Amino acid sequence: MSIEIILEDTRWRGLERTIEHAVEATLTHMELEPANWDITVLGCNDARITELNGDFREKAKPTNVLSWPNQERGADVEGARPLPPEGDPELGDIAISFETCDTEAKAGGISLKTHTTHLVVHGVLHLLGYDHVRDGDADLMEALEIAILAKLGVANPYIIG
Repeated sequence: MSIEIILEDTRWRGLERTIEHAVEATLTHMELEPANWDITVLGCNDARITELNGDFREKAKPTNVLSWPNQERGADVEGARPLPPEGDPELGDIAISFETCDTEAKAGGISLKTHTTHLVVHGVLHLLGYDHVRDGDADLMEALEIAILAKLGVANPYIIG
């Protein structure tokens, strides 16, 4: 597996292994051999992610994570699993913003490492065709996130307490 991590914002330094571990755990949970797939993760700041969000989603505001799958893999039927990737080992790219991630972690009373793990798992699932626009798809994606995070020792991020 090739996980290319590009740190445009140096505040992400020290979290590279967290990012790698989250990618590996997600692929393994999805029964994909991590060594067979390539993903690029950009650790950036709010200014950069605002630019990317504006360019690609026409929403010029900061967000926590963005994903660009190399191929469209979404399921046609709401709540169904997307087809697994085949052929091209490049799954796509993920960008994660330091300020937004850090602010959300503090607001949620969790560590930056824990929140980063969740957002990377979320981003990888997007690369695999999972989404949360339709309710059934959102339920499936959330359940997968909870299961993957549990294996990583991270509590359910959707329990508000």
